[in-house]
Amino acid sequence: MSAELRIEHLTKAFTPGTSPAVNDVSFTVAAGEIVVLLGPSGCGKTTTLRCVAGLEHPTAGVIRIGDAVVSAPEQGILLAPRSRNIGMVFQSYAVWPHMTVRQNVNYPLRTRGLSRAEMAGKVAFALDLVGLSEYADRSVTTLSGGQMQRVALARAVVYEPQLLLLDEPLSNLDALLRLRLRDDLRRIVKKAGLTALYVTHDQAEAVVLGDRIGVMRDGRLLQMATPSEIYNRPTDLFVAGFTGASNVLTGTLIEQAEIFGVVQTASGQRLRAWMPTPLPTGAAVKLALRPENIQLDAPEGAENRFVAHVSAMRYLGTETVYDLAVFGAEIETREFGTAARHPVGSDVAIAIPPKLCWAYAATET
Repeated sequence: MSAELRIEHLTKAFTPGTSPAVNDVSFTVAAGEIVVLLGPSGCGKTTTLRCVAGLEHPTAGVIRIGDAVVSAPEQGILLAPRSRNIGMVFQSYAVWPHMTVRQNVNYPLRTRGLSRAEMAGKVAFALDLVGLSEYADRSVTTLSGGQMQRVALARAVVYEPQLLLLDEPLSNLDALLRLRLRDDLRRIVKKAGLTALYVTHDQAEAVVLGDRIGVMRDGRLLQMATPSEIYNRPTDLFVAGFTGASNVLTGTLIEQAEIFGVVQTASGQRLRAWMPTPLPTGAAVKLALRPENIQLDAPEGAENRFVAHVSAMRYLGTETVYDLAVFGAEIETREFGTAARHPVGSDVAIAIPPKLCWAYAATET
């Protein structure tokens, strides 16, 4: 049966006196939920996962899987990885090359005291789950990379672990296989009814797979929320930038009412923007905008409407990227469609919905 994962104030320092790789991280993964830890290399996401697995020993904090405390260094508790009833899927396939697909998937069941009939039934279910039933008696060396990763996934779920841990399992696949397996992974994990913690640096993977996404940086968990909230309500400038808000403007907060404020840009133009954290009037702020949230050909009367100058254009076939001179700076916007409608040198009316224009303290980076 799947179980809840609860992490409380997890800290991991590899060397005393240095900045921790994981710094006071707390979150819960409900039974049957998929949570994705997202962030750049070195942010602490894999170390967090390895602490949950028991492959790294935390410096402080508590890790619970179901009703059991599996790690609490301050209480002298550290359960061995084999005693945590978890499944793991790594970047490398880690399959046994001298075995068939069926033998690979059956391997974890051999020491669990099951009858042959019970093992055969579980293996058949796992192979059907990952779409490899017809490959059961083939050598794994004859499979593609994507198929071998499916074998690794079937082997991780065949004994019905309480928790499934996945450490960038798609990173070694080519682009097409990665997309195909990414789209299948969520279905497989949900059909198996597993609780899963998934680690990746790929934003598209995180959005497709996760019920919730936790964005990490420098060992800290900055925000844990649904994919929609992470993309549309990032509470941190780094979260906004890492998930695609590539336009950043500087300005001054001149007015604030509840969760929205009015920001004056360097050019003197004013925008109404969503503010995740209240700031004092006169505070220096940074505005983050996603290129795809800037509306072109805005009608008269639209809120946050301005006229911009097209300074450059890149036609990409299914979309066009425009560089726009506005606010005393240059911002990028994208227009989907197979026709580029705004030539370089032309002016275009744009609108930026206040709820999709985000203001943060200028001290954030």
